Amino acid sequence: MKFALRQFAKNPGFTAVALITLALGIGANTAIFSVVNAVLLRPLPYPQSERLVWLSERGPNFPTMSISYPNFTDWRAQQTVFEHLGVYNWGSYNLTGRGEPQRLTGVRLSADALSALRVQAALGRVFNNDEDKPGAPSVVLLSHGLWQSRFGAKADVLNQPMTLDGRAFTVIGVMPAGFAFPNRADIWVPVGPLSGEESWKSRGNHPGLLGVARLDRGVTLEQARAEMETIAVRLEQQYPDSNKNNRVGVEPLLDNFVSNVRPALWTLLGAVGLVLLIACANVANLLLARAAARHKEMAVRAALGAGRWRIARQLLTESLLLAIAGGALGLLLASGGLRLILALSPNSIPRSDEIGLDAGVLAFTFVVSVLTGVLFGLAPAWQASRPDVQETLKETARGVTGGRARLRQTLVVAEVALTLVMLVGAGLLLRSFHRLQQVNAGFSHERVLSFRLGLPERKYQREEKQIGFYQDLLRNLRALPGVEAASVTSRLPFGGNDWQTGFVIEGQPEPPPHQRPSMEVHLVGPDYFRVMGIPVLRGRTFSEQDDRGHLRGRDLSALSDGQRWMAGLNAIVVDEEFARRHWPGEEALGKRVKLPWGEQAPVLTVIGVVGRVKLGQLGEQGGVVQAYLPFLQGPGHDMAVVMKTTLAPESLIATARRQVQALDPEQPIYDVRTLAEMRDNSIAQPRLNLTLLGIFAGLALALAVIGLYGVLAYQVTQRQREIGVRMALGAQRADVLQLVVGHGMRLVLAGLGIGLIGALALTRLLRALLFGVGPTDPATFAATLLLLALTALLACWLPASRASNVDPMEALRYE
Repeated sequence: MKFALRQFAKNPGFTAVALITLALGIGANTAIFSVVNAVLLRPLPYPQSERLVWLSERGPNFPTMSISYPNFTDWRAQQTVFEHLGVYNWGSYNLTGRGEPQRLTGVRLSADALSALRVQAALGRVFNNDEDKPGAPSVVLLSHGLWQSRFGAKADVLNQPMTLDGRAFTVIGVMPAGFAFPNRADIWVPVGPLSGEESWKSRGNHPGLLGVARLDRGVTLEQARAEMETIAVRLEQQYPDSNKNNRVGVEPLLDNFVSNVRPALWTLLGAVGLVLLIACANVANLLLARAAARHKEMAVRAALGAGRWRIARQLLTESLLLAIAGGALGLLLASGGLRLILALSPNSIPRSDEIGLDAGVLAFTFVVSVLTGVLFGLAPAWQASRPDVQETLKETARGVTGGRARLRQTLVVAEVALTLVMLVGAGLLLRSFHRLQQVNAGFSHERVLSFRLGLPERKYQREEKQIGFYQDLLRNLRALPGVEAASVTSRLPFGGNDWQTGFVIEGQPEPPPHQRPSMEVHLVGPDYFRVMGIPVLRGRTFSEQDDRGHLRGRDLSALSDGQRWMAGLNAIVVDEEFARRHWPGEEALGKRVKLPWGEQAPVLTVIGVVGRVKLGQLGEQGGVVQAYLPFLQGPGHDMAVVMKTTLAPESLIATARRQVQALDPEQPIYDVRTLAEMRDNSIAQPRLNLTLLGIFAGLALALAVIGLYGVLAYQVTQRQREIGVRMALGAQRADVLQLVVGHGMRLVLAGLGIGLIGALALTRLLRALLFGVGPTDPATFAATLLLLALTALLACWLPASRASNVDPMEALRYE
């Protein structure tokens, strides 16, 4: 080992290049493995988390939909495969009475959901089944972060009142630091009290509930799926109107959290594996060149009695030391790489707060380093352990053995082939991302500011109060300098909060309930389409006159809250896809749409047709038709305000907040973003995939070019006398250039041929990550082939140029 260290110190240039090459390859692998390990491989932070499953309903038109509460209660009563079965959904609440008003992200979940997770409070207790039912006292669990930031981490917070949406809740517990089910939240409250509301008693109402359960001991996932299928069929027979063709989806809880990123992460791990192979080939070439320079040393060792195994052991020791040192340096690079990955896309990687260089990652790095050392050191050690003692010790012996030269050339061919695969993959993602950015989202995202408001139901129970607040706010906002227009909407593109409902076309045969078409519903105010830049194709959009004035004189006292809200609706604007599907070849204006919501079902007249908007992702295709209802006829508590500005939208945030608090000092605003930010966030995952694969492909290209240059430069040095003889006999500079470049390009062409076959086979694995481009896109293949060939030509030309400038007399003087 001491001898190996002395050898490295004597050759600092070789040592530095080898260490940097290995550090890049091992560091990239460590960084991506850290992400894969934390996101895909590490169990969820719950006891025996492999037994946790996630449940949803599935319908003929929806592969995944939320659970109706009556169906959940029947599942829970009839199932025998789960130890505990619970449900949850998202909510948000205004916290008041403790300093500045604050909007809290909340999760409503059943006590059985906490039991399934086997989670306990860090302080106090979690709620029980007696608190998870209608009429129970209002209790709340705090997140560790909220407890620290809002309550000063004081233990006396237990049993203290907390005002949420104007209602008093009692704090009964603080959850452990890091608990974030189903994601980061500020509070958790029981879902059971909501089940007493009339709308929750309907099996046709799916209020965003999803299920979490723990498999009973000895029960497999397939057994659970089979029993839930049986229960679903039984409920379909009992309730055909609401449950026709509805089934139950059951999948591992971990899969539900990470399924969207799994293909991309495995692809990136495979990509960095290829980078490491290229790095190994480069270092192996360096070691072969170094072994050639040390051939006399090895011959002397052999002449003095050193056996083949002893020589090979010495060289393998040097390789392992080099690899371990490269691994240590790679850990430093990986640490910086992880920060870069999380900075590039902090919200598109699930479980991102668990990513880090833990003991498992350190063990992975050590194993990879050792295997790398063996991989790149074995061939050079084997070659060097078989010296021809007599030939090597002759003073006139020069050059390199044919076997060693062929091995170095083979490694170059492999580097070129692997690099082509990497470049094609990066090129496909680049083309895909470019196509994605060219997609017309259906609205204008320039200079539009949005923020959300959640009006407490107790304070703004009647429709008139809700409408009055938003009208006053919009009037004040429109009067601000720099504001062109302002409006409200229940849903923003790329913003979630979706609402889908079935409908019936008046004048067409009415389908049974389970076959009714569905539409995405938005509540929007006047000027919404102007603010968003959504084109109006035919008819008109909503105005201030599309209000509840038509109800004047009607006695609504006998109606429920829901019926009173529905009574105000009589107009609808539909998107072009809605008109095309349901009135093909006809004029949609004046047609009527019925919302089958009970006895007081509203019938709406189509007053306008607008362009289609990308709501979920830029790359989405098809989907449910879209419709807009007038906010002034059917208001909502939780709305987003949108403002078209002539100034930088961010400059109006503070002013908008002051306008809200001038109307209601207890009303916070939240989710403040520009539409440009929302659009950028919607493509964050593809951008991250492209950036990382592009970096790795660039690294692979650099390593391959350096490897090719190194082989040719070394061969030029070894063949300097031969080149001198050729030139002395009349060879021209062009002949020498052709000799060296031709030799190098033959290696490149061989690598391109092998790489092309590999790329055609492996890029099919990228299909799930591509948009608007196929995995065998000819233009991408042609461009990457040309790029790699031209770069390789440059790498060949540099040593060839040096060779063509050899002085024949200087070269022959060494004979």
